[in-house]
Amino acid sequence: MSAHNHRTTIACDSHPHTTHHRHHRRTHGLRDLKEKLRMEKARDGLFEGLRDVTKSIKWRRKSCRQMFYLQVRAPLTLSSLGSTVVNLMDNIITEGHSISRPPYFNGRNYTEWKERMKIFIQSVDFKLWLLIKNGPKVPTKLVDNEEVEKTEDEYDEEDMKNLELEAKAKNILHCALNPDVFEIFSEGPNTSKQMWDELDRVFDRERTGDNSSTPQGQLSSDPTAPDTSQFSSPDLYFLQETRESMNKFLELCVPLHKLALEGNWQAAKVILGKDSRLKHAAIADGWATLLHVAVGANHASFVKELLQEFDNDQYISLQDYRGNTAFCFAVASGNMEIVELLKGRDPHLPTRRGGSDYIPIQFAAMQGNCDMTRYLYDISKEAFEDTDKIMLFFTFIKTGNYHEWVELAYARDDNNETALHLLAVNQNPLDSCCHCPEMEGSFRINPDTKHVMFQLVNFLWKKILQHKDHSEAMRIISEPSQLLYDAAEVGNFGFLSELISAYPGKIIWEVDNNGQSIIHTAVSYRHASIFNLVHEIGFIKDILISYIVKENNTLLHLAAKLAPPDRLAIVSGAAFQMCLEIIWFEEVKKIMPPSFINLKNSDGLTAQQLFIKEHEGLRGKGEEWMKRTAEFCMLISTVIATAIFAAAINIPGGIDDDTKKPNYLNKASFQVFAIADAAAFIFSATAILIFLSILISRYAVYDFHKSLPLKLIFGLITLFISIACMMVAFGSSFFITYYYGLKVLPDSIAVLSCLPLLLYVEITIFSSERDFGSFSRENNTLRASLTTEELEDHN
Repeated sequence: MSAHNHRTTIACDSHPHTTHHRHHRRTHGLRDLKEKLRMEKARDGLFEGLRDVTKSIKWRRKSCRQMFYLQVRAPLTLSSLGSTVVNLMDNIITEGHSISRPPYFNGRNYTEWKERMKIFIQSVDFKLWLLIKNGPKVPTKLVDNEEVEKTEDEYDEEDMKNLELEAKAKNILHCALNPDVFEIFSEGPNTSKQMWDELDRVFDRERTGDNSSTPQGQLSSDPTAPDTSQFSSPDLYFLQETRESMNKFLELCVPLHKLALEGNWQAAKVILGKDSRLKHAAIADGWATLLHVAVGANHASFVKELLQEFDNDQYISLQDYRGNTAFCFAVASGNMEIVELLKGRDPHLPTRRGGSDYIPIQFAAMQGNCDMTRYLYDISKEAFEDTDKIMLFFTFIKTGNYHEWVELAYARDDNNETALHLLAVNQNPLDSCCHCPEMEGSFRINPDTKHVMFQLVNFLWKKILQHKDHSEAMRIISEPSQLLYDAAEVGNFGFLSELISAYPGKIIWEVDNNGQSIIHTAVSYRHASIFNLVHEIGFIKDILISYIVKENNTLLHLAAKLAPPDRLAIVSGAAFQMCLEIIWFEEVKKIMPPSFINLKNSDGLTAQQLFIKEHEGLRGKGEEWMKRTAEFCMLISTVIATAIFAAAINIPGGIDDDTKKPNYLNKASFQVFAIADAAAFIFSATAILIFLSILISRYAVYDFHKSLPLKLIFGLITLFISIACMMVAFGSSFFITYYYGLKVLPDSIAVLSCLPLLLYVEITIFSSERDFGSFSRENNTLRASLTTEELEDHN
């Protein structure tokens, strides 16, 4: 019986269902991957060409490095030169540094590599080759007269030897494969035989009858590889794997590519005269033409001169391997001068599609380039298809650039999200380059208008309400995620305000899958602006705050839980973070009915007990932070008190020997010194006592509410005053000592002594923001929208 027919010989044959399932999973995965990465592929494809002309390479072989040095006489920093190295190596199977290393496969010359790899494996251990050829034996055992696969704990000595050979075989194959090639095994196969067969299936062109040339880096198994048969492709003569083509590439394309990057037109023109094909041929990896390289390098003068050399306008619309024209490069880089030069020669370029079948304006939109988008919009909008409109609409929202087509208000993107889902988590309305005026059914671009996002939200929401019934409108904003709670999580009050104002009788009552309203979400994520809605919605508040949510938690239990890290970070210092948490808890406690304050959740904890449990770690950090801060400040206060005391003993100007009085006792500057010195000593001594009281505090949870923060604030104030008085005393002392004969110098020093105080005020006070005063109840934006009639209708 042959090895292939033995039921325990080949893993894939012994488990046909598993093999079919793996194949189905892999096929399905590739299809999902292609759909998921469609937009990302366009961006990556476009800029891969730009990266090709900027990134440097490191020669992997000394012989190649010497060859290029002799040919070019200069260091080369082009990715296309990297392709030259690879092209040379493609015709010479590369190996390791010793005979113990397998031949290296980079996706090319598979037939030669396969033969050499076979010989290498046989030379290491012929059993390994038989294992790869026939497949491993799966260890099995008899259970109820049926063979089943053994577990690892049941392996005997022979089983382990066989599996050790299989592991060696797979390891040899792994070590011989380029990382790009190895990607085809990301979801299988699992055995060395399956790996070998898969390599045959993908790369054996002689067997499959495929003799086409695939550009470097684009394996034939790539599920998202573009169909180049539909492209206006350049002449690929210089990229062919022949000796003559490679010599021409080294002689002409390498230096020409370098000159294009440098913008050296005069030298490039000389090389162009040597071979007319250079004007319309690919001179770099990825089929980039000279025009692609020059545009990618942003050399407008070079591009202008090159266009004058073109005797055929078709050269301007040539596409690289991913389908991008040079115009796509110019649009993505935002170079308006080059865009106008290219459009002047070929007016159809703005509507000619590039990589992933995108029109150029879509690349500008993905880059968030407002100026380029406005420029291209009017001249390319006639070419927009429905899919283009949807893609642009969502791209504008993601990048903060809002455009027209509001009929797409309830359209969905590739993630099944509507425009409102994107706007719910977008809190950057001031950077928009478009405007929604008071016109029914349209938007117009206006870069000078603020708060356009909220206008767009209002407009889209009204569109949905006009064309959809209540259940359909609720479904739109609830799938794939509940956008009300997405907005509440990020604190997007403006978004929620627009929705509630337009539909107050329904939106405010919505709850998520856990039974939480937007008020509950606002408390969980510590967004005071949304929480303040409870003061505007009348007795709706009394109903909403009585909701018992998941795990029998009340609204107060949610406030008792530790805030998310990003919300704690709005204040610096663990002690002030603890203070802010207590303020939140107390604010929520104020609106809770008395009967709810001591309710227990599923864990048997009241809100107060839960707060102490959740914040024990933060309390400990606050204690450590407070003690460390108090120690440092106390040390500074002590140093100031010591220096000021010494200054009081050794007064400036000295003492009169006869009268035993200070020489400058009656001078105004001396009186200023005396007052400032005394004040500095008093305030520094006060600061020492305050910081000492902080050090000996008990650090209970509620000490962080008022006691400790106030002590620290008063301590810092007295320390600040003592420093200010010390600087005044220093300035007046300097003035007294050096005033006579050097009037300008003491005046200048006295003024400069105030500089540290001014810098402190600028950096510490004006640059810091606290959130302690966020619970203002002055916001009445929604009160008019929530009428008693609507509340009664709901009840």
